[in-house]
Amino acid sequence: MTPLPPVSIVLVSNGPGELSTWVRPLALRLQRLMPLRPAVPDADVSLQLVLVPCPNGTGQEHRAAAAWGLFERIVPARSFWSLLLRPQRFGPWGRQGVVVFLGGDQFWTVLLSARLGYRHLTYAEWVARWPRWNDRIAAMGPLAAGRLAPRWAERCTVVGDLMADLSEMARNDAPLPEGEWVALLPGSKRAKLRVGMPFLLETADHLAALRPGCRFLLPVAPTTSVEELLAQAGSDNPIARTYRAGVPRMLAGDLLETPAGTRIQLARENPLHSALSQCALALTTVGANTAELAALGVPMLVLVPTQHLHVMQAWDGLAGLVGRLPLLRWFFGVLLTLWRLRHRGLLASPNIAAGRLLVPERVGAITPESIATEAADWLAAPERLEGMRADLRSLRGQPGAVARLATLVQELLPPDQMPPGRSA
Repeated sequence: MTPLPPVSIVLVSNGPGELSTWVRPLALRLQRLMPLRPAVPDADVSLQLVLVPCPNGTGQEHRAAAAWGLFERIVPARSFWSLLLRPQRFGPWGRQGVVVFLGGDQFWTVLLSARLGYRHLTYAEWVARWPRWNDRIAAMGPLAAGRLAPRWAERCTVVGDLMADLSEMARNDAPLPEGEWVALLPGSKRAKLRVGMPFLLETADHLAALRPGCRFLLPVAPTTSVEELLAQAGSDNPIARTYRAGVPRMLAGDLLETPAGTRIQLARENPLHSALSQCALALTTVGANTAELAALGVPMLVLVPTQHLHVMQAWDGLAGLVGRLPLLRWFFGVLLTLWRLRHRGLLASPNIAAGRLLVPERVGAITPESIATEAADWLAAPERLEGMRADLRSLRGQPGAVARLATLVQELLPPDQMPPGRSA
């Protein structure tokens, strides 16, 4: 194994959404600004990724990140505690470096930066929880900056929303074939796929009947597989029996075809920002994907069919953890889901950020037929879709946050080890 250079930049994150919308853009920007390993094998600075335990993670994030070829070392979430106890077990570490928080629990980066003896930078979307142990804080906006006590204010810089840069990065260099494209996003976790796959397949059948020119795009999340999608649409999933779509078959060219003849294009690229940005509408579950779609300015209907409460343990935080307890899974899953739905407030990320309904949230015993009808109504009113698109774009603010955050990372590198910058 080649010894690591004396300086390391360690990005810390958790789930698939944060990886594609925060981690990857920053990693690409840093590689444009300076020579970094592994892109430049003899560089003085190494770029690394550490994944942390999180109920929103799938356990497959390290594989998705490895495919990008951006990191000299990736530590999976399952190895985080081992990393804290014995960092040397994972090979040599740079003598100096900076740890950058980009998702998960902020305390994990406090521990990691202290353990490695590195400087510490937190990207604070809404709040910086441990300002005392941060060398710098990059706030998404004035709200996060304003929550800091005055004595920590000088450590904080407002950089903006990292996701505001997504629409700029998603250039249409690979245009989709002509047609009215609708994105189907059933989720990436098994609990969501069990409901989302059969529900959206039947919805696509109904929508194709209402709008015969409609075309469908189904992204295959990097943390799942085509085999898993097919399994959740088939007889192995008891929920699928309650829907009429049936089991789709695979055709050449990554096409799925339902028994009704509806064809759905699978997309394996990761991230899929360019193709998604070209869709007229998305039908999606709740989760980080709603923030990603909002950043791309893609109109959406957010779907939470509550008729399958016994498998809806894919909630965030402590509720999700308790809902997945062995033996008590079904009981707690139903109780917690019912409580969350009754006290739910807003569910979609753009709605939470705006404090109002920018995109429709359809929660309850919704049916594929009713959602297809609503989707057809939206598609028949392009001016309404454009209004939603404009609202979503205005929510994110101006691009440039990734560049500003990359500059803060550079400023935390030791001066005597700082490599000469490259023209951005």
